[in-house]
Amino acid sequence: MRVYQIEGDWGLGHLRPATRPDPAPGPGQLLLRMTASSLNYRDLVVLDRGYGHFTGALPLVPLSDGVGEVVALGEGVERIALGERVCPMFFPDWIAGEPDLSRLTQSLGGPLDGTMSQYMVMPASGVARVPAALSDEQAACLPCAALTAWRALTVLGTTRPGEQVLIQGSGGVALFALQFARLMGAHVTVISSSDEKIERLVAMGAHATVNYRRTPDWARATREITGGRGYDQIVEVGGEKTLPQSLRCIRPGGTISMIGVLSGAAMQASLGHVVTRQVRLQGVTVGARDDFEQMCRAIAQHGVVPVVDRVFAFDELLPAFERLKSGTQFGKICIRH
Repeated sequence: MRVYQIEGDWGLGHLRPATRPDPAPGPGQLLLRMTASSLNYRDLVVLDRGYGHFTGALPLVPLSDGVGEVVALGEGVERIALGERVCPMFFPDWIAGEPDLSRLTQSLGGPLDGTMSQYMVMPASGVARVPAALSDEQAACLPCAALTAWRALTVLGTTRPGEQVLIQGSGGVALFALQFARLMGAHVTVISSSDEKIERLVAMGAHATVNYRRTPDWARATREITGGRGYDQIVEVGGEKTLPQSLRCIRPGGTISMIGVLSGAAMQASLGHVVTRQVRLQGVTVGARDDFEQMCRAIAQHGVVPVVDRVFAFDELLPAFERLKSGTQFGKICIRH
């Protein structure tokens, strides 16, 4: 089968097409013919071995997100049938319950081989069905970005109608967070550096926006949007440079879901704000299969459609990564197998 793999050394320059033997499922496993994949910022970090020994060993098949058709079943598999479309779970061993070290250290696209291959063998317990109305490319967007946003807002953030939610940027997680927060009846503010993207965010349902390039002190501006009360929830993707402002505009008792560290990973915020305002600072990294299945039911019921920026061919993985690095995309970058 055809694959892409990082081989020889880490880095985008060592990402190459290759062939591997066709796999076969064993007991309790199933075989997927992969039809689409999608890229996440995490995949860039993995390329440079940014997670240290947790990234895994070479050669490594990249990408954590994808969808495929079940083409063979191993002995004893009953919960999934031949011909069904399923997504491999980002954490194949996290079925339900709370995270623990063993569940969080086994993830697709590093250290486990990812979705950039023609076929994948997965434990039957580590996949979930996708909404029938979604295309393969749309379904491939769900396992990481969508589930991270869903868990932040519903499982850990428990969003209620009328709450004030602040979302940073227009990346994959941010756009899903906007869609899900709107679905739950929240008032949504989004900050972005691009007026063009802001127009599209408003078209998607953002109630308020701030261009943080023109308004560097966006914490002050966004507090005015809430009438000085502050936000109930903030989807925090910037990290080092944005967290101090997030702490200034979160309400007492509010929740900041720490999802990304795009502006740096150092902690330079005043911890006094966390203590004196009783702020919940919650790390979020994807979620369990049960969360994914709940999310897919909501997507199907409410007709949520993932935003796809551009679809590349299987042989165009390198240009796809270059687009991801550029930061100019709006929505998810996908690969059609």
